[in-house]
Amino acid sequence: MTMYEIRIHSRGGQGGVTAARLLALSAVHDGKYATACPFYGAERRGAPVVSYVRIDDTPIRIYSQIKKPDMVVVLDASVMDVVDVLQGLKKGGKILVNSTHKKEFAGFSSSHVDLTGIALRENLVIAGSPILNTPVLGALAKTGIISVDSAKKSIREMFTDERNVRAAEAAYGEMNA
Repeated sequence: MTMYEIRIHSRGGQGGVTAARLLALSAVHDGKYATACPFYGAERRGAPVVSYVRIDDTPIRIYSQIKKPDMVVVLDASVMDVVDVLQGLKKGGKILVNSTHKKEFAGFSSSHVDLTGIALRENLVIAGSPILNTPVLGALAKTGIISVDSAKKSIREMFTDERNVRAAEAAYGEMNA
């Protein structure tokens, strides 16, 4: 495996930064090297937030923003109205969008899953906002970046509430490519 780079677009309070940490931890459980790096703009709930994850078979010595990702994850489709989430996405790159329906992006492979619906069904809500970090980990496992077993292990290390594992399993099962 050559280095695989993922950029996660979310809004403050949705769990994007934690999703990046969970993804990196899951990759480590799979025997890979990984780093997670958040980038905060205006630090407030609802503001656009970007997180970065690198995964490789060899030690990673880069800890910075990712300008040319292999994959873009969008936890809140409204972010696409204010941020060019496709900027720098490598040719043939992948896009995963939290949505109830498929969104097409010319030249890129896209997948979707209703992460918000899953979080609401499991009552994963804080301050009125659905928390999407554990459901998106299940969707990412479906893409093959990490194993579903490592995803569940990472979730259980970070959270004691099994609703988080159920949410990841639901997203894994419901994701549409």
